[in-house]
Amino acid sequence: MKSSIFDIFKIGIGPSSSHTVGPMVISNQFASLLKSKKYLNKINKLSIVLYGSLAATGLGHASDVAVLLGLCGNTPQNVDTDMMNEEVINIKKNKKLTLLDGVNIDFDYDKDLIMKMEFLPFHSNAITFHAYEDGKLLIEKTYYSIGGGFVLCEDDINKEEKNDSVNIPYEFNSSKELISLCKKHSLSISELILENEKAYRSEEEINFKLKEIWTVMEKCVEDGCKHDGLMPGRLKVPRRAKKLYEKLSKKANFSMVDPLEVMDWIDLYALAVNEENACGGRVVTAPTNGAAGIVPAVMHYMNRFINKNLDEYDMNAINKFLLTAGAIGMLYQKNASISGADVGCQGEVGVACSMAAGALAEAMGGNVDKVENAAEIGMEHNLGLTCDPIGGFVQIPCIERNAMASMKAVNAARMAINGDGEHHVSLDSVIKTMFETGKDMMNKYKETSLGGLAVNAVEC
Repeated sequence: MKSSIFDIFKIGIGPSSSHTVGPMVISNQFASLLKSKKYLNKINKLSIVLYGSLAATGLGHASDVAVLLGLCGNTPQNVDTDMMNEEVINIKKNKKLTLLDGVNIDFDYDKDLIMKMEFLPFHSNAITFHAYEDGKLLIEKTYYSIGGGFVLCEDDINKEEKNDSVNIPYEFNSSKELISLCKKHSLSISELILENEKAYRSEEEINFKLKEIWTVMEKCVEDGCKHDGLMPGRLKVPRRAKKLYEKLSKKANFSMVDPLEVMDWIDLYALAVNEENACGGRVVTAPTNGAAGIVPAVMHYMNRFINKNLDEYDMNAINKFLLTAGAIGMLYQKNASISGADVGCQGEVGVACSMAAGALAEAMGGNVDKVENAAEIGMEHNLGLTCDPIGGFVQIPCIERNAMASMKAVNAARMAINGDGEHHVSLDSVIKTMFETGKDMMNKYKETSLGGLAVNAVEC
């Protein structure tokens, strides 16, 4: 497998990797295409159509905001999260859109941005752009946001993959191959992945990027513990992380008077991240925004309660955790899907649970068999998990679901560590099963808010 963990862990903005990060990347790419074809000074009308899941839940996921800001030259890495909504308000008010190079065109948000409840064949997250000059169509392009911030232009769907000129030392396409390579070369998964990453960049750059990812994750937890009030949207869901943090912090030395108090801390870490995500904050896809709280929550648990570092973090442990979790995430990206709109929430929260469980198992001293077992357990008990956000917002059940899956990941790792590594269901089998289950799942349970809790829970 010629891939990088930095394809799995990407710094972006909330509330969704497939519905916010992906659309912003797509519209930025389209704007760049207009510039490369020298169309910027020709076009005077632009229409945008969001299809399928993007149409169904796009407003709750800020897909409209992301598309407009991407056309203006913003990316998930550099967009000013404090000014996003104000910029879009100005676009709506002035009916003007500023493209790259400061090119202004007329743009009527109510007429030129269209939500169409039609599912295109390739993927349920599709966007089509039409650019016109005096009524004449200059260019039309369709793109897909396929999960985790990954995007694909329709023109590239049937193209054969180009041979990667980079020769990685340990190429694998399945968990079986990965485990076999680890055993053959006496390497842990994190060690093997590190060697593969060195084929793309220096070890110094790898460590820098890993620290950058961790820094964003850590700050996301910190920010989530500082902010209170209601989250955006009509649901009026209150933020809970700050009050929980204050309650837990009042206990002297984080005492474990209640032997299960550690669960409250794990819940806190996950809630903090996903509340920030729901409010449009900067997060790390792990592997998606909707599941962004699980990996950092389990990493915080590892540092505070296993490595017992209350004030500072062991970057060596952090790096190994991310390398192992990234390897597991790559297996799902390669052989299944990490898109809730494609396979339901099992492809987001389930994958994140699997990633965190396997990485924690290695951090706790587990061999490669136990790591694979932990990752398999993490997914096996998320199979069939639907994606049914109430009102199209990444709030209910998404935020609590991250907390629950974080606990499940810890439990999966501990079960694997306490076993002998032998297990009947392989990680490859559970990945295949997840993908097949997702494809069998009805569209109303895949990020459309047309089924499940989204229709059976009363909005308050």
